[in-house]
Amino acid sequence: MSGNELRFLVSFGVALVAFALTARWYLWPALSTRQPRVALSPLLLYACLRINGLMFLMPGLVSPELPEPFARPVAYGDVTAAFLALLALLALRHEFRVAIPAVWLFNVVGIADLLYANVSTVRDRVEPTSLGVAYYLAAVNVPAMMVVHVVIFIYLLRPSSSKRPFRPAAGSSPPVGEAEQRL
Repeated sequence: MSGNELRFLVSFGVALVAFALTARWYLWPALSTRQPRVALSPLLLYACLRINGLMFLMPGLVSPELPEPFARPVAYGDVTAAFLALLALLALRHEFRVAIPAVWLFNVVGIADLLYANVSTVRDRVEPTSLGVAYYLAAVNVPAMMVVHVVIFIYLLRPSSSKRPFRPAAGSSPPVGEAEQRL
């Protein structure tokens, strides 16, 4: 392992731990009891930023030595995930019946893309310096997005007794504090 690879792994690892702790201590307590529309919307909005994976295809931003078998699938995988996140977000915000399946689709495709990117980084021997300005994306944004996917999976898989419907039953008033969640 080269010094650059070790520095990249340290950067990636520290970011992953920091985002995981942030999710555990702050994000999950704020989201775990909320309705899907409220809980999942900010996570999906963040996922819409995966369009910056297109940097891997921009000469001048990345080195010409960046392996094509890594760059192209990862770039288009990110764009696909961002598009699916946007569709899931719209379905969720409009409370369409396909909202939760759309979130599942985004999350499965999105995590598969990130897993592919991590495997491809090793398989295709991606030198961290060949990432150019996209180094930040790989070292910080990927760990953050991995945590977002895990949080979404945990939210979707939590016991059904803790799941709340999209809306309260007709004639009932929302629990205290829920009014601001509708914004």
